[in-house]
Amino acid sequence: MRGWLVLAAFALLSACVRVVPSAVPPPPTGAAAPVPIVTNAALAGLVRGPDIGGLGIAPADARTALSAFVESCPRLLRRTDASGLTLAEDWRPACDAAANWPAGDAGRFFTTYFESVRVGDGAAFATGYYEPEISGSRTRAPGYDVPVYKMPPELVRAWPDDMPESERTGRAPLGRYDASGAFVPYYERAEIEQGALANRGLEIAWAADPVEFFFLQIQGSGLLRQPDGTLMRIGYAGQNGREYVGIGGVMRERGLLGDGPGQYAGSMQGIMQYIRENPEAGADLMRLNKSWIFFRELTTDGPLGALEVPVRRESSVAVDPNFVPLGAPVFLDLDRNEADGLWIAQDTGGAIKGANRFDTFWGNGTDARTIAGGMSGRGQALLLLPRGTIARLQSR
Repeated sequence: MRGWLVLAAFALLSACVRVVPSAVPPPPTGAAAPVPIVTNAALAGLVRGPDIGGLGIAPADARTALSAFVESCPRLLRRTDASGLTLAEDWRPACDAAANWPAGDAGRFFTTYFESVRVGDGAAFATGYYEPEISGSRTRAPGYDVPVYKMPPELVRAWPDDMPESERTGRAPLGRYDASGAFVPYYERAEIEQGALANRGLEIAWAADPVEFFFLQIQGSGLLRQPDGTLMRIGYAGQNGREYVGIGGVMRERGLLGDGPGQYAGSMQGIMQYIRENPEAGADLMRLNKSWIFFRELTTDGPLGALEVPVRRESSVAVDPNFVPLGAPVFLDLDRNEADGLWIAQDTGGAIKGANRFDTFWGNGTDARTIAGGMSGRGQALLLLPRGTIARLQSR
């Protein structure tokens, strides 16, 4: 793992330079100390990290990260940072310089304009995602019967009439108005599969395999290989607001995944094998995930991430934007060496929640599917912020 010894050596040295949330009064004598609710990086606390020049970032890694960073800058300079760490203008010096920075000297760009911090303890967990390619067709044809729906117009955000005003905080839930005018949850996966949206002209394409399409929905974007060999790229347009259930976790609880007799490999490939070998139980399993993803056609040269710029293989990573500013560089040092190095936070994910939780992007193709499907890495993460950010946060 590149940089592992460097990170370990700096662990004690950096402990004295800690950015912490404002002090709170101690609890009354005899009262239990309140459990802090850590909702963003500013509350999780930051520890100054090592000098970026000592991380051993490979030149090729720096070049691809610089290219991804440049693509992110127009959005980065206009968005509000939910992590509480940066202001849009903090990124301007780096973005202005990046536009014309020589690719051959990309490593010096990151050492010049950034400083590293560890969010919380920096203990990272990373999975992988990819852009699936499955068989599909723009029009319904024999063998292409699984609808790919666009966003339905009646899917809206609103507060249920019976919800007290005091509980109406944050974003209103997704749902629909039924025939009586009551706001109710939107159709779940089983209802949609059984035809709740059929014959309304919402189909933008048709997939051939419901199992492949299920996993494409989990990835959030993909390619449809049409009968004539051409490709149609589809990307995330919205979600039905219903609960996401990771079926791998359910299978693990049921003892279906593992290394024992009759168990399946704990990877995407193993889960798919179980579903195909047990079609009725597999269909029921998939319907436990009530979430349904709606799509739009994309004409970009890659799937779009949460920043609305294409995500790039081995350069883009999905994060929780409450803990990592979208557009920021991230350095990972994991027990999966292929995921070590510099990434740019350009995407989010329903299962990517909390500090130091990452989902690495591996592009498309057979190798991407294999790497992403088996990716489960643990180690350390560093967040790269514009120089001067730590001093500003400490002065609050």
